[in-house]
Formats: sequence, C-alpha cells, structure tokens
Amino acid sequence: MTDPKPYYRLHLFCCTNERPENHPRGSCASLGALKLRNYMKARAKELGLEDVRINSAGCLDRCELGPAVVVYPEGVWYAIKTFDDVDAILAEHVQNGKWVERLMLQPDQ
Repeated sequence: MTDPKPYYRLHLFCCTNERPENHPRGSCASLGALKLRNYMKARAKELGLEDVRINSAGCLDRCELGPAVVVYPEGVWYAIKTFDDVDAILAEHVQNGKWVERLMLQPDQ
C-alpha cells in the first residue's frame, strides 16, 4: 500500500493561543499572532497558493519565542514578528522551497 496523496502540499499552523494577561510564559496572541495569521492567509490567497493551508493552532509550546508557526510536512518552525517575516516565509519557503534561516526556531530553544 502506498501513502495517500496529501490534500495540501504544505500546511502552516499559526499559534494564536491566548493566555491570561501577565501569565509568566506570555502568549502568541499577546504578541500579535492573530493579525499576522490573518495577513498570512490573505497574502497566500493573493499569491494564488491554492495547494497550501494556513490554520490557527492552539498552544504550540514555544510561547516565549512567538508568535510561532510550524510548516508541515517538513516540521520547520518559525518565529514571526512582522508582515515582512510572513512575506519572507511565503516567498522563500512556500513558493521556493528554501527555509528562512533567520526566522527559524531550533529544537533547543
């Protein structure tokens, strides 16, 4: 039996988890995650990336480093802070298959 063909070429999960104000770990939501996720979705649509899915995610457990985004099937993690960061991920990783090293989160972080 062979693996099924994926429904999406890439799946991006954007943490939009919100914790109570003053929580010691913070939250991606308090760092502007929803605004960045909404921009990513709109920009992907403008670029015609129909084989890519962008979803909100609950806590991805990288709160202090966020807003966090993980791209599957590769399992590449990013921290995004600006619309320019989102544009770089969409252009370099999603469209051209090259990881955006300056935005990548490492396993030991």
